[in-house]
Amino acid sequence: MRLRSVINPAYVLITIFLIGAVVYACNKSNGYGSSNNGGSTGNNISIRNFAFSVSTLTVSSGTAVKWTNNDATAHTVTADDGSFNSGELASGQSFTHTFDSTGTFAYHCTYHPVMTASVVVK
Repeated sequence: MRLRSVINPAYVLITIFLIGAVVYACNKSNGYGSSNNGGSTGNNISIRNFAFSVSTLTVSSGTAVKWTNNDATAHTVTADDGSFNSGELASGQSFTHTFDSTGTFAYHCTYHPVMTASVVVK
C-alpha cells in the first residue's frame, strides 16, 4: 500500500497569511520602526523594555520632545548636564521638554544608567 501526502493549498495560504500577520503586528506594537527616529512618532519617544525608543533624535530649535513611559516600572529622563529632569515617571506618565538652544543633549534614566540617548538640536 502506498501512502500519499496531500497538502491542501488553502492551508498553506492561510499559514503564510497568519505568519505574515503576526510578524507585522509584532513590528507595529513594539514601538520600534525603521525611521531615522528609531521608533519615535514625530517628536514622541517611547520608554519601553528598559530603553528609549530612539538613541539620537535630531530636532530644530524650539521643538518640544515628549517621552512616555510604556514600561511597568518607573524611569526618569535626566539630562547629563542637568538642563532638564523629568523626575520619576510611573508607567503611563509623560514628560515634555522644549529645546530652545542648539547643541547635543545627552540624557539617561537615573534608576537604570544603561538607558542612554541624546537629542541633537540644530
